[in-house]
Amino acid sequence: MGFPQRLYTTKEVHAAKILIIQGYKHDLIVVDGTDDFKVKVNQALDCLKVAGYYDFFRTYIREITEIDGVTQLRETEVALWANQYAVDNSVDAASLFVQKAYSMKEYLDGELYYGGNAEKRSILKRIEFLNALKEKTVDSIMVQECQRLLDLWSESSLSF
Repeated sequence: MGFPQRLYTTKEVHAAKILIIQGYKHDLIVVDGTDDFKVKVNQALDCLKVAGYYDFFRTYIREITEIDGVTQLRETEVALWANQYAVDNSVDAASLFVQKAYSMKEYLDGELYYGGNAEKRSILKRIEFLNALKEKTVDSIMVQECQRLLDLWSESSLSF
């Protein structure tokens, strides 16, 4: 049995969850968009690999599609729709990808994956990723960018 094409019904979500429990990972992350978009997304995916989050990501996201609109998780399509601005900074894009993959995980787990508390949990996963990337990378510029983003998230956490 292959991974469901769409996750519209309870049966499809259940089938996807069973496969994930059995260790299923999407073989190839499909990236659809302009050449520049594809390059930037692949740079972000490289960050996921460095931090050790690529397998987590490909468990929950099958494709990333460029759009001219608001970046969003498309749960029923197991996909991210992202605009060019969202992927301009590879470190920030990678952390966004982890956040959205975590939301997809919660969707498949039958948890409330949107709203205030869910958003806080997914942001904590994003921060966890930034800390991991900062620790695992040997690129000093990437370390600085991780720290800059962590500082921004720390400042905004006062609103939590």
